[in-house]
Amino acid sequence: MYEKFAEFLADKRRICIIQAENPDGDSLGSAIALDYILKDTENSLYCPVDIPKYLRYFPDWSRVSNEFDYKADGYIIVDTAANVLLSKLLDDTAIKNCLYQKPVLVLDHHESEDDLEFPHEAIIETLPACAMLIFKIARELKYEIPLVAAEAIYSAISSDTLGLVSNSVNAETMRVMADLIDLGVNPAKLDEHRREFMKKSPRILDYKADLIKRIDYSLDGELATVHIPFEDIQMYSDEYNPNVLILEEMRLVEKVIVAVAIKTYPDGKITGKVRTSSPIADQIAGYFGGGGHPFAAGFRTYDMSYDDVVSDLVKIIPGLLEQAAIDQAEED
Repeated sequence: MYEKFAEFLADKRRICIIQAENPDGDSLGSAIALDYILKDTENSLYCPVDIPKYLRYFPDWSRVSNEFDYKADGYIIVDTAANVLLSKLLDDTAIKNCLYQKPVLVLDHHESEDDLEFPHEAIIETLPACAMLIFKIARELKYEIPLVAAEAIYSAISSDTLGLVSNSVNAETMRVMADLIDLGVNPAKLDEHRREFMKKSPRILDYKADLIKRIDYSLDGELATVHIPFEDIQMYSDEYNPNVLILEEMRLVEKVIVAVAIKTYPDGKITGKVRTSSPIADQIAGYFGGGGHPFAAGFRTYDMSYDDVVSDLVKIIPGLLEQAAIDQAEED
């Protein structure tokens, strides 16, 4: 099933593992795990932005560099098959040339369509996390999974499933986690380490309070939105991602079905993170050119204002909720 992976590696001695410009626990854990699983190649880990401080509970996060390996024999991109999430790479002519001229393999778990512009092979399987795909590939192809790789995979899956409670989690997910424990992973120890790194400073807690006061409600309380301007991004995002601070709080408000955190940038870029309790997050993001999972997704646009985005959310969400209710009734 995963022969493409073995075929890709067959003639390569030097691999560069790439994360998108929005690194999260799954992309970071996937990159670290691959680094340790691929013992027969010389590997480098690349991300176009610095790894945020709140993700530095992962082992060997510091292996990730902003220096691109132009001499690699091939490139593995983890946790995305979306062109828009690799715009920083494609804006760099030298990097773009490498991706066009050298072999590229994409490993992803999102349901969104693969729209990457450069030639590549892809292994895309709808799963709770990309790290779970890496585990399955390693098991099927009989790669050894060292303890540090197993820990990275466990933490990555936990991160992308909100601690194994997201709607994407199923029995297979739990079996994979059990297999990782059999490999020596200690969940309590990992979580203690994570909690230590996830502690918030007093100023971040104050900022969270400010974000909560900014939440706007629409559609009789079913839609919650919050604006995160560039000034906030500059001031706080390295220490703690504002999206992470606020999205779950928004989603847990009474009546809220859709929560969207919207960041605005000086160049006109707008990004949105979507969390829902109805399986429409990927459709909401898709409307704006993004994608993701039914309950968690994201988008990026350059041709709209913040008010335009909110206005369109108000316009499209009622129909999506109505269709989701019809679909659910038919299933029942």
